[in-house]
Amino acid sequence: MSDEDAGDPKTFDLNFKGPVAKRSCTDVLCCIIFILCIIGYILLGLLAWVHGDPRRVAYPTDSKGHFCGQKGTPNENKTILFYFNLLSCTSPSVVINLQCPTTQICVSKCPEKFLTYMEIQFTYRTNKNYWTYYSQFCKSTFVKPAKTLTQVLLDDDCPIAIFPSKPFLQRCFPDFSTKNGTLTVGNKTTFEDGSGKTRNAIELRAAANRVNKILDARTIGMKIFEDYATTWYWILLGLIIAMFLSWMFVILLRYIAGLLFWVFMVGVIGIIGYGIGHCYQEYCNLQGQPNSHLTVYDIGIQTDISMYFQLKQTWFTFMVILCLLEVFIILMLIFLRERIRISIALLKEGSKAIGYIPTTLVYPLLTFIFLSICISYWAVIAVYLATSGVPVYKVITPEGQCKHENTTCDPEIFNTTEIAKACPGAQCNFAFYGGKSLYHQYIPTFQIFNLFVFLWLINFVIALGQCALAGAFASYYWALKKPDDIPPYPLFTAFGRAIRYHTGSLAFGSLILASIQIFRIVLEYLDRHLKEAQNNISKFLQCCLKCCFWCLETVVKFLNRNAYIMIAIYGKNFCMSAREAFNLLMRNVLKVAVMDNVTDFVLILGKILVTGCIGVLAFLLFTQRLPTIIEGPTSLNYYWVPLLTVIIGSYLVAHGFFSVYAMCVDTIFICFCEDLERNDGSTEKPYFLAPTLHGTLNKMQLVSQKQKE
Repeated sequence: MSDEDAGDPKTFDLNFKGPVAKRSCTDVLCCIIFILCIIGYILLGLLAWVHGDPRRVAYPTDSKGHFCGQKGTPNENKTILFYFNLLSCTSPSVVINLQCPTTQICVSKCPEKFLTYMEIQFTYRTNKNYWTYYSQFCKSTFVKPAKTLTQVLLDDDCPIAIFPSKPFLQRCFPDFSTKNGTLTVGNKTTFEDGSGKTRNAIELRAAANRVNKILDARTIGMKIFEDYATTWYWILLGLIIAMFLSWMFVILLRYIAGLLFWVFMVGVIGIIGYGIGHCYQEYCNLQGQPNSHLTVYDIGIQTDISMYFQLKQTWFTFMVILCLLEVFIILMLIFLRERIRISIALLKEGSKAIGYIPTTLVYPLLTFIFLSICISYWAVIAVYLATSGVPVYKVITPEGQCKHENTTCDPEIFNTTEIAKACPGAQCNFAFYGGKSLYHQYIPTFQIFNLFVFLWLINFVIALGQCALAGAFASYYWALKKPDDIPPYPLFTAFGRAIRYHTGSLAFGSLILASIQIFRIVLEYLDRHLKEAQNNISKFLQCCLKCCFWCLETVVKFLNRNAYIMIAIYGKNFCMSAREAFNLLMRNVLKVAVMDNVTDFVLILGKILVTGCIGVLAFLLFTQRLPTIIEGPTSLNYYWVPLLTVIIGSYLVAHGFFSVYAMCVDTIFICFCEDLERNDGSTEKPYFLAPTLHGTLNKMQLVSQKQKE
């Protein structure tokens, strides 16, 4: 008998005893392409490491392209960036070029007083200390302020005025305050700008806001980092508790699956009910509060997320969503109560399989490690590619009306060029890092390649885990005398088979999924960048395409999952396995409708219960609502940052444990369908299915009369 005959489900081989042992490599061409892509990915990482410099993200950069605060440089003790004329940052070119059109230098501290260059010239003869203080904010060291104001402006050696400032994100920003409801800077509402004009604090605030728009993302990032630094041990504790709860539920499912299911039900309904009550309480508390009646549309997009929680509309929306979810779950319980009995029987059988192969509960940790490596490698390459290149300088004018605006220039010889003469006041400032070499021209292409291979690797790691777990659970199912007939080390054996023989098939399925995901990302990118230029028809088509690709990705994930189970059992290539899995499911479509999706629903409720329990505890802790029991962190910028981290992390931990269950149930279901087609329950061809589960299925009429006889 050949291997092909042994693996063909339509031949109904009487000697079939589980996953085929004698195999050959499948989808070799795709395996070779996958390995070549990984080698290219490694070479891209080395290339990006040679040309990139992450310090360009960590340190501010002056007009000459030098880092502020970098060790081993003249700016080592000058960690703060100072703007010569912050008022020029009101120019429209700030938004276009993401660069303020004024000289920027590195300083050791920010100015603490009001001074102008003209005042320094008058007071220099009587008090030289003012000049000593003022000169530290100049590009070069001067013995005395001998140059005229016009010459200083032309040479751009010193600022024409300084005012009280404070360091913010390693940059000097005005020291604003409010006095009797009036905005002031350094306790003054007006000040001299050094050119003979009187300015007010509102003008200075407008200029600072232009720069802040560029730095908003980094501002939030710093605050989020502070919150993580304060709450990391609480987050870790929450994830450990989530792991313990998930592990406890997995163990209990083996013995009290029915009771535990109702615990899931009551727990989920109770947690959602608590969420509805809290949203209603917050909604009532905002009644009569100023500006609480505004809508999300009125305030627009805000970087401070807490502003949305001060709106009644936000809490009302949350309350409606939770109410709909509560009603949906209750209706599902009412209409699917009979099917849930089958799901409980399947979960019990899955618990036995996991009990006989306990190493499967550890496998999600291995998947997590692989995924962490892939994500970290992708992020590092993306940063190194983004910071590749040499300093590029561009012409910037305060008014933005020069014909040479935004052209490249050389700061060493800029003052002697025709551009400086044609555009008075123009400056040659550092803009970004780039270059004109072949490598720099293809950086966007490298970023796309980096993203695509990242998606391919992520899907491959998930596929490898599914195939390995499927092989282990198939070994359990096709053991006639459990656990005596289960082969030794089934998970390790299945993992080795998947790597040795089916890397190409797993890469093939992952490639299809990664291609769909990259198309979805491109559609999202185009939608964001062309939103203003779209009409209603194009927006409708865009939404249709997004919906179609989402549905396609969902279907492909389902087919891939079952194809990997068939690969683990029969060892055929991806296309044949996908076809046979699809045909098998179509021949048993009633069983798919009754068993598969309902079991997923039960497991999802388990994930929601674990996530909800940890989420409620984290919410009470981070919002200081458990002071009598335990004292949590008291100085958080955004309490929702660690809260969301705990909730998402808890869900991922629960998903890791329950995904083993889901894969176990799916494998048992596929094997069950095969078992019914191969055997009839007689002495010569007995069922491999557990008698208790077979009896439950008989009661639900999921086994044909012929098979029962």
